[in-house]
Amino acid sequence: MIDRLWYSSRLHSCEFFRAGPDEAGGRRLRGDVVVLLGDRPAHVQYQVDVDTDWCTRRVDVDIEQATTRTCLRIAGDGQGAWRVDDVPAPDLAGCLDIDLGCTPSTNTLPIRRLGLPVGEQRDISVAWLRFPELTLHAATQSYRRLDDHTWRYQSGRFSATLLVDDDGYVRRYGHNLWRTPT
Repeated sequence: MIDRLWYSSRLHSCEFFRAGPDEAGGRRLRGDVVVLLGDRPAHVQYQVDVDTDWCTRRVDVDIEQATTRTCLRIAGDGQGAWRVDDVPAPDLAGCLDIDLGCTPSTNTLPIRRLGLPVGEQRDISVAWLRFPELTLHAATQSYRRLDDHTWRYQSGRFSATLLVDDDGYVRRYGHNLWRTPT
């Protein structure tokens, strides 16, 4: 079992994160995020289930903000087909990973799935859940492994250095986006 506490002064957020094995032999990532979405505080709970190859299979996201609650149920087949709230999502075709924009936890998915040697880079397509909009988009991202614990992440014009532990879980994301206290 992996437990993390991430905080971001830039995003005014804090997260308790836990990862461990699931019943099907894959992994389950869970997080409780307290964050400002727009200009209002919100509580985001998520669960991401991945298969043994670290491909996203199921994502549940619940967002509470004031008197509003939004629930999203996202399912991937591990081959690039997706359903959102049980409706096919052909605009996400080809994506193998989910990227939840409110947490660094989902960066672990491509890091583990790709298993790149030091110096290698790979461009991938992900299903990106944007916050605070709560919209899903296919996005191209790039991961380059710089050394055993350092990766360079890029999406469009945004880039950040990711420092990870031996299991590929983020310890620091950029200089001030997310970090663990230890």
